[in-house]
Amino acid sequence: MSQALTELHPLVQEYLHELHVLRQLSPHTLKAYRMDLGELQIFAADDSVELLRVSNAHVRRWAGRLHSKGKSSRTIARALSAWRGWYDWLTEKDARRDAQAGRATANLVANPVDDVKAPKRLKSLPKALSVEQALSLVNQAVKEAQEKKDLETVRDAAIIDLLYSSGLRLSELLGIDVMQSKDRQHESAGWLDWDAAEVTVLGKGGKRRSVPIGGPAMQSLRVWRDIREQTTLEGQPSLSGALFISATGARLSPRTVQARLRTLAMRAGLPTHVHPHMMRHSFASHVLQSSQDLRAVQEMLGHASIASTQIYTSLDFQHLAQAYDKAHPRAKAGKG
Repeated sequence: MSQALTELHPLVQEYLHELHVLRQLSPHTLKAYRMDLGELQIFAADDSVELLRVSNAHVRRWAGRLHSKGKSSRTIARALSAWRGWYDWLTEKDARRDAQAGRATANLVANPVDDVKAPKRLKSLPKALSVEQALSLVNQAVKEAQEKKDLETVRDAAIIDLLYSSGLRLSELLGIDVMQSKDRQHESAGWLDWDAAEVTVLGKGGKRRSVPIGGPAMQSLRVWRDIREQTTLEGQPSLSGALFISATGARLSPRTVQARLRTLAMRAGLPTHVHPHMMRHSFASHVLQSSQDLRAVQEMLGHASIASTQIYTSLDFQHLAQAYDKAHPRAKAGKG
């Protein structure tokens, strides 16, 4: 921008004063309005356009300039909102015709910011582990369970194996009971079919779904079931029918799973913070890489819309691009 802002337009100052006195907006919000309207004024000065003669084409061009400067979609949307609000205020002011004598009025026919939208926000891709990282984490958990054979390590191995094998949400995993039960006091949200190697869970919107469990994960779960039953027999009865319990017999809490997974990932040498939902993302990405069956992944994840599942196709493309760069003899031709 070639022009420097020396003073805000009188009508901009009046508008900001009204926002402060009548609408009682916070100082932080007022500061943002002042900055965005000041930027509008500079754009108009740079293009030698009077603020009260700005057209829709001007606004579109200036929004494009913000985008070319690297402004985020959120920042551009905020600026457009501030500009739109000011021009709305001007048109209302003209309609009321209550301007003080001698002050120029806007005489706007329409708001020039109408129908101007900020660029769509790019959806951030979910973070997923590579196949190697996921297997390293699961193998670390199983190795520790085989070495220590105590309640917590065996349980953690079963949890991580099941998260990666079936792509469950944390809330779904913690709602699983050892077996299905329904009476006046309790109805299972989820349960395991040990013979069919399937888990049934209660997902978002109260929708149930059944997801297959891989052989290695079933093995981890059976080892955990034996430890769990042995613990109960030794005089520490479970307080619930929950599949995953703490040392006191209570249903496991989300924080416990999150903390145990985080520290286990560190011991496995993974260079990233791992959380339960990352295991779900990894499951979806890796199944899609192998099967290319988007509908099947949608069904296993329990997504109501295929659009929610399609984001994993971007992860799949990233995987393919990385594989190409590593494997194709001419992938790096001309680079550097």
